[in-house]
Parts: sequence; structure tokens; C-alpha cells
Amino acid sequence: MRRFSVALLSLFLMGLLTACGVLGGEEPSSVTVDGGSIPNNAIEISIIYAPESDEYMQTIIPAFNQSYRDGINPVTGERLTNGERPIYVTGESGSSGVIATAIVNTVRNPNSPNTVQPTIFQPSVSHWLALANFESGREIFDLQEARATALAPVVMAIWQSRLEAIQNTVGYDEIGWDELLAVLDSPNGWRDYGIPDGRRTVYYGHTDPFVSSTALSTLIAEYYAAARVDGFTGRRIGLTEVNNPDVQQGVRDIEQLIRHYSRRTTEFRNYIAQGPEYLDFVALEENDLIAINRGLTTFKPPEPLIALYPKEGTFWHEHPFGILDAPWVNDDQAQAARTFTDYVLLPEQQQLIMSFGFRPANNSVPVGFPIEAQFGVDVNQPTTLLDVPAPEVISEIQNTWRFVKKQADIMLLIDISGSMNEQDKLKQAKQAALAFIDSTESTNRVGLAVFSSEVRVLLQPAILEDNRTELRELITGLQADGGTALYESLVVITNFMGNLPDSDRIRAVVLLSDGEDTSDGTLTVDDAVTAIENSRDARNPIIVVPVGYGRLSTQLERVLSDIADASNTIWVPGDPDNIQSLLELISSFF
Repeated sequence: MRRFSVALLSLFLMGLLTACGVLGGEEPSSVTVDGGSIPNNAIEISIIYAPESDEYMQTIIPAFNQSYRDGINPVTGERLTNGERPIYVTGESGSSGVIATAIVNTVRNPNSPNTVQPTIFQPSVSHWLALANFESGREIFDLQEARATALAPVVMAIWQSRLEAIQNTVGYDEIGWDELLAVLDSPNGWRDYGIPDGRRTVYYGHTDPFVSSTALSTLIAEYYAAARVDGFTGRRIGLTEVNNPDVQQGVRDIEQLIRHYSRRTTEFRNYIAQGPEYLDFVALEENDLIAINRGLTTFKPPEPLIALYPKEGTFWHEHPFGILDAPWVNDDQAQAARTFTDYVLLPEQQQLIMSFGFRPANNSVPVGFPIEAQFGVDVNQPTTLLDVPAPEVISEIQNTWRFVKKQADIMLLIDISGSMNEQDKLKQAKQAALAFIDSTESTNRVGLAVFSSEVRVLLQPAILEDNRTELRELITGLQADGGTALYESLVVITNFMGNLPDSDRIRAVVLLSDGEDTSDGTLTVDDAVTAIENSRDARNPIIVVPVGYGRLSTQLERVLSDIADASNTIWVPGDPDNIQSLLELISSFF
């Protein structure tokens, strides 16, 4: 039953536009920009920036430092005067949300294992600076001094074929949220819009609001949407609206429309380029959409993405330079950070930044290539902007995430055939499975199935908080023996997951195997693919994430790729040396 009106969904998808660009991993990158010689008597400063800035920072920081090595002030272009100290900058990238948390930890609890001490923090959007002030209980960032360095409006990216299908159906070209949401709300989905083989469901998703600005801004917008349905008419929601049970239920209902989550925007930026079968439309920074259309992502897009700028409003992401007022930053370093900011805002640097798809923050620099219509964007947009709630409200919205997010039913499907004894493959799979259940949301339902010559369900999916101990014991006790009925197990478990009650949950199978089917050949990989694709039109299609162990042949890699492609995921090598990265990739789908 449809719980929310098109008007509510319109507000929700408008909120998807509050997305951020690509974010990085759990901690700053191990690569430090420059790393060259430090001039004598130099003022040393450091910056941690959002990863979408990495490409241009790899040029800007070394050029800044080299100028001082040459005895030239890079801002004025004049030789250093007597007594003028050179400046030396090091830089690294890190996820905005993770770095903001680490800065707060450093201020409040310096003995915490998750601490950082940059001179400058450049998140993708300034509300992370406001949140850091709020969470730390002090003004570690002067928000009035924080200067924008690269601008990116957030847009709804929609495939050209999808846009044209809507335009042809409604009979006009100006498409807004009502038209997009009519597709979402249509009983037959894309089939009602002239795409005969189109899905009945619309695919989109979002990321983790504790890590990604994409998800946090999206979640804020969902609260706005639910609050307005509940009667809120103000410009900025407050704690009263966020803590209203009816509003929270409204957000929970909206989240039911998610196909899958992703920890970071990286996955969406790279994999949406596979085409409409991965996602139909998704919120992106404008620079990300440009990069996709230019073919600069993992996959070359099969058709152009078009940027929609809603008349209801969107946000500019300004990539501000926040200079820390903290014990590890002295007055000389703070002034040096201002000098570096001035350098980044010079026309030459702004032109470089613009070459990566950002609009210049220096108004004297005209907008030019590649911010052009040929890459799906409109230089004259956006024309309307939205407000951001107070930091205490944003913090409370984050805190409600576990209560309102869409939950998942996950089946761990582990290969215990005799071949898994080789190369410690079963040991590695067990380690990954144990780490997975320790890191997965406790409100998800997780079960366990195994296969060798036949498939067995050892534990039906149940709330992880209740069955974690039993799962651990079962996984720890697994022994390998027998043949490998890989295709049969996928058919059986996919059908099993499709028949679970409560269709408003993400349904996923995490396959851990060496990929080689040694059964009698009754079933093939095509049968497994068909079983997965049979759920294609369901509100929550079955997601299969294969993890391959051992030295896989090209043929076996192709089998795992075919299985992953059937549900628009990817197969993941079971790297025993980096289980954390493996877990991030797996969890990126739910």
C-alpha cells in the first residue's frame, strides 16, 4: 500500500539533491601530497580535504611549496623579503564525516585512537564545520572566516533515455519533481512511459549519513518532507519536528523506497555509469555528473546523464577551507593557512579546479569548459537555494538514522566444498563472515546457509542482535568437504530469499566461494542468473554479492561476474590482508 503522497515524495527527492561528491575511506589517505624538501625556517601546515579535491590538490600543493623553495611568494609573485618565512603544506584526503568526527575527538579526547590534527579542514560542504563546533562544544572553526574554494551545485542525474521517455509521455519538455515522482508512483514504472521492457520499479539509493554528505543531506531532506506532510510550514525544521514520532515514521516510510545503500558516494559515481539498469536517477554533485559524461569513471556510460535542477531549490557545495582554532595551530600557522587559501583562490588555481568540473569560487573567473551543455549541465542553474537546519538539529537527525533506515534481510551463503580447504580459502571466508556479522547493523536480519554437494540452511534470517552468538558458533565450526553445487545453491537460496515475508526490506545474498561448480551439470550459471533476474521487477529485487577466494581462473571470474551482473553488483576478491575494505564493498549494497 502506498503510504505517502506524490507531494511528499516530491519533497523527498528534492532532498536527494543535497548530495555531496565522492567521499573517501575511513581515515585520511596514506598518500601525503608533496613530500618534498622543507625550506629552512618554514611554517609547516597541513590540510585534510574531501577526496573529490584530490586530483587538483595533487597539483596545487606541490606548486605552492615549490614557489617558496624558489624564494617566491606564490600569492604576490614577488621574491621573499628579509624575515618573510616560507610556508610548507602537506595534504591528504579523507571522508568529510569521518574527519569531522576525528577532529572533534582530538579536541574532546586527545587519547582517542581516532584523532587528527590538521591546520585546515576542507569538507565538501560547510555544515560539517558547524557540526564539529556543536559536537566539540566550542568554536573550533570560525564559520564567517571559512572561505569557499570550489563550487558544485547538487543535481538529480537522470539518464537521457529516461528523461526523453518522460517528456514524450507528458507531452512537454520542462520536467520537474512531479513528473519524476509520477514514474516512482506508477504501478508499471517505466513500462507506462513507453519503455516496453522497462522495470516496474525505479532504482536509486543513498549513502551513510555518518560518513557521507550525500546521505546526511538526503536524510535532512526526508525529515523536511515528512514534517511538511505532518503540517510543518516553517523554513527550518527544529528538534520538535525531528523528534516527532509521526515525522520519524514518515521518514521510515520514505526509506522503504531505497533499492540499496552505499557507504560512500564513490560506488554510485562509478557504478551508475553502467547505465539505467544500475540506477535510474541519483543525486550527484555537478562535477561528478560531468566526470561520468566525459567517461572519466570506472565504466563508460552508455548514454548521457542529464542534470535536473529543481525549481523547489537545491544546495551549493562550496568546499570551504576551515582553519582550526585548536591547541595544535599557532598564530603563524593560522596566517599561513590564510595565505594558502588566497593562493587556491587565484585565477590560475581556479581554472585548474574548474577543469575537474567545479565552478570557480573566485567571481572574477568566468565559468567555462567543462561546465557545458555537452556534458549534461546548465551553466545558468540553479536559481533557487534551500536552507540548512541548525547544527543541533542535523546532529539529532544523524542520531535517528538507525531507527528510520531501511532494514535488510541478508543470507550468508558459504562454500564448504573440499576445494575450500586449499590455500586457506575456508579460513579466510570464515574470518570475513565473522567480521561481517560484527560490523553489520544489529537490526538487520542475518541467516546462514552452506553448500558443498548440496545446499543447507543452517540458520534462518533473524534479528542479528538476537542471533549473533549462534551465528558466530556456526561459522566457527564449519568444515570443508565434498563437491561444489554452486549453481544449485544460488537458485535455492535466491528463491528462498524471494519467498521471505515482509517485502519492505532489502534482500541480499553474500556468497563466499572459490567459484568452481563441480556438480553433475544439471544446472548452469544461466539458471543461477535467471533465478536472480526473476526478482527484477520486485520492489526489493534480490541482491547477490559474490566474494571469490583463491587463485581464480578467467573462466571462474567470468562466472562470478555474471552472477554479480544479474543483480547489478560486483564480484569482490576475498583479500585476506584487507578485510575492512572487503566489508566496505559488501556493505555498500545494503
